[in-house]
Amino acid sequence: MLRRIAPALLTVLVVSLGVAALAARPPQSAPHRTADFVVLAGVAGLRWEDVDPQSTPTLWRMAEEGSIGSLSVRSAHRPTCPVDGWLTLGAGSFAAWNGSRAAGGCPAAGVAVEQPDGIGANLPDQESVVQYNQQRLPWGAVPGSLSESVRCSVAVGPGAAVAAARPFGRVDRYASALPADPRVLLGSCVLSIVDLGTVKGTDPATRAEEARAADAQLARVLAARPPRSLVLVAGVSDTAQPSRLHVAVADGPGWERGWLTSASTGRDGYLQLVDLAPTALAALGRPMPEQLFLGRPAMRTGGRPADLADAINAPADADREAAAQRGVSGGFFTFLAGVQVLLALAVLPLLRRARRQAGPSGPTPVSARVVSVVELVLVAAALTVPAALLADAVPWWRSEHPGWIFAGVTALLVAAGTAAVRFAPGYAGTLGPVGAVAGLTTLVVGLDVLTGARLQLNGVVGYSALQGGRYAGLSTVGLGVFLAGALLSGGWLAQRVQRGWRPAVMVAVGGLAVVVVGSPYLGADPVGAIALTAGVSVAAVISAGGWLTVSRLAWATMAALAVGIGFAVVDLRRPAAERGSLGRFLSALGDGTGGFTVHRSSTENFETLVNSPLTVVALAGGLLVWFGLLQPWGGLMRLFGIYPAVRAALAGTVVAAMLGGVLDGAALDVAGAAAALVVPMAALASLRVLRHAADRTRPVPGRSRGDGADDDSGSGGVGPAGGGDGPTGGGGPLGAVHPRPISAPSASALGAVAPPPPAPADGCADAEDPGEPTAGGSTPDAAPTVAVPPRQVTRSSTEVAAS
Repeated sequence: MLRRIAPALLTVLVVSLGVAALAARPPQSAPHRTADFVVLAGVAGLRWEDVDPQSTPTLWRMAEEGSIGSLSVRSAHRPTCPVDGWLTLGAGSFAAWNGSRAAGGCPAAGVAVEQPDGIGANLPDQESVVQYNQQRLPWGAVPGSLSESVRCSVAVGPGAAVAAARPFGRVDRYASALPADPRVLLGSCVLSIVDLGTVKGTDPATRAEEARAADAQLARVLAARPPRSLVLVAGVSDTAQPSRLHVAVADGPGWERGWLTSASTGRDGYLQLVDLAPTALAALGRPMPEQLFLGRPAMRTGGRPADLADAINAPADADREAAAQRGVSGGFFTFLAGVQVLLALAVLPLLRRARRQAGPSGPTPVSARVVSVVELVLVAAALTVPAALLADAVPWWRSEHPGWIFAGVTALLVAAGTAAVRFAPGYAGTLGPVGAVAGLTTLVVGLDVLTGARLQLNGVVGYSALQGGRYAGLSTVGLGVFLAGALLSGGWLAQRVQRGWRPAVMVAVGGLAVVVVGSPYLGADPVGAIALTAGVSVAAVISAGGWLTVSRLAWATMAALAVGIGFAVVDLRRPAAERGSLGRFLSALGDGTGGFTVHRSSTENFETLVNSPLTVVALAGGLLVWFGLLQPWGGLMRLFGIYPAVRAALAGTVVAAMLGGVLDGAALDVAGAAAALVVPMAALASLRVLRHAADRTRPVPGRSRGDGADDDSGSGGVGPAGGGDGPTGGGGPLGAVHPRPISAPSASALGAVAPPPPAPADGCADAEDPGEPTAGGSTPDAAPTVAVPPRQVTRSSTEVAAS
C-alpha cells in the first residue's frame, strides 16, 4: 500500500517545496527616508577605468567614503546613447528618444531646450517622445515620471533637462551650466539633476582629460550640496559600440563604504540605470508613481575591501570580462552548432550499420575501434557546455587574445571530463556514459548555483550584465543543461531500482532540481521552476512503463499548474514594490497593461529564434532524433523499451525545455542547450543497444540485473531484454514479431543450445530483469554467451501466401 501511494505523496511534497522555494524571498527592509535632498550627477560614458587619484581626485575621495557599483545602462535602444540614458533616468523604465538615427548609432541633432522665462525651460519635443515610448516601444515608459513624483526639480545642462522634463515638457528650474555659486540653485528643490559632461573615445589621454573636466564640475557640486543630502554619480550612457559597464557611486547618510545593489539585479556591486529614479524617491521618502518603475531602489551591502584600489578592480575587471564575453560567446555557440550538425551527419551511417545481423547476409558492421572513438567524441560534445561554464573560473578575458585562451581552457576541460567519464566505473554498460555525463553536468552547474552563480555572470555560456536581463541565478543555457542533466540523472537512478519505486526516485531528484532552479537564493528562475515541474511530472508518470496518455498528461499539467498558481497567489499578496516577475505580470493583466509584457515576450521569442545559434542546435538534434534515432534501425525505440525510466527522462526534458524557453522569452535556446547534452547521449546509448541487438544469452534464475534493463515479455533466452530482437520480445522497435521461418533449425544447432532452466515452483517469472550486455560484449553477472549458429533464412508463410 505504501509503495502505491509513495509517488503521489512525493509529488505533493515536491509541489509544496516548489511553491515554498519560489515564495521565499531574501529579507528586504522597507525603504525609508534617509535624505532631505537628492543630487543626481551624470557623466555620459564614464567607466571605472577612467577613475584614479590623479585624474579624478574628487570622485576617488567620494568613492572611498561612499558605496560603489557597476552600472548597466540598458535602455530601449542599443547602444544607449546619451539622450537615451538621460531619458531612461527620468522615466525609471527603459526609454528611448525618437527621431532619425543611423543603424546602431545615435541621433544626429541635439535636444532643443527653450527658456522663455529665465527660470525654467521647455522641451518642445517632449510630448512626441512620450507618445513614441507609449505607442511604439514595448516597455510602456513614461518620460518624466521622476520629476512628476516630486513638487520641484532642478536641471543643470541639456542632458539633465531631458531627465527632469515633465511629460508635457516643462522643466521647473533650469540652468545651462553651474552658476558661480550653485548653493542657491541646488537648494531650491529637493531633487537636482546635473549634467557633468561626456567622456568618449578610445584614446586614453583624451578620456583622461574629459574625466578631469567632469571631476572638476563634481567638486563644485559637492562643495555646494545641501545639508543632509544624497549625491549619486552615474555614467548614464554609452558613447560608442560595444556597450560597457559604467560608474555608480552613492555618498550620503547610510551609504558609507559598501557595495551598491538592488532587487532588480540581486547581486552585490551591480545596479541598473532604471534603479536610480526609485532610489531617489525612496531616499526622499516619496511614494512611487502609479505606473511602477521597472527599477528598484538601490541598497548598500557590506563586504567591500578596505582599499579602494582593490575594490575598484572588481567592477573594472567585470567590465573587461563583459566586453570580452560578447565576442567570444558568439563564436563559441556558432562552433557548438557546427559540431552538433557534423555529429548528426556522422552518426546516421553508423546507426544503419551498428546492428550485427543474425543471418549470413547484411551490411558489414563498423569496427569496434571506430565505434569506441565515436562514443568518446559524443561524450566530449555533451560535455562542451559545462566545460565552457567551468572555463570562466580562469580569467581568460585578461589576456591579449581572450578567445584563444578560452578555447584552450575549454578544450582541456572537455578532455579531462571525457577521460573521467571513460575511466569511470560502469562505462562499459549501456547507460554508463549517460549517467556519468548527466551527473557531471548537474554537479558543475549545481555547485555554481549553490555558490552564487559566479560563473554564470558575464560568462560565455551565462548572461551578460551589459544586456540587462539577468544578474543572478541560472542563465538560459544553464537552465537547459541543468534540467537535462537532472532529469537524465533521475532516469539513470530510477532505472536501477524496482519498477514500483521509479516514480518516487524521479520525483525526489526532480524535486531537488525544482528547488535549485526556483529558489530566489539559488537559481532565481520561477518560470524555469514551473517548466521543470511539468517535465518532472511527465517523467514520473511514465518512468515505470506505459505511454503518456491523456490522463497522465493532465496529471502532470495539474502538478505544474499547482506550483504556478501557488506561487502566483503568494506573490500577489506582497506589496506591489516587492512582487516578482509573475506577480507584476498578473497585476498588469488586471489593470489592462499586460499587453506590453506579452508583446515583449513574443518579440524576444521571435528575435531569439531567428538570431540564436542554439536554434540550429535544437533543430539539428530534433531532426537527428526524428529521422534517425526513432526509425526502426535507429535504436532509440529499442532503448526506450529496455529502459523506460530513460525514456521518461527524455520526454520530461523535452517538455521542460520547450515550456521554459517559450515562457522565458528564449524561444529554442533552452531546448538547444538541453539538446547539446541529451542528443549525443541518446545517440551513444542507441549505438550500444544496436550493437548487442543480435546477442544471445542464457538466462540464469535469480540473477540480478546488470544494467537495469526491463523484461516486459516475461521470457528469456534471446537478446538483452530476454525476448526476440525487440525490447519486449519482438523483432521491431515496438516488439512486432518477425515472421516465423518455414524450415526449422538443424538438429546440430538445437544440440548446441542448452535447454532453458526449469520455471520456479510458484509458476512466476523472476521479478528482476535480465542484464544488458556491456560494451565489451558480455553480460554482467550472467552465464557466458552461448554460440548459436545462424538461423536458416527463408520466406515466411505470409510471404508464401502473398506470392
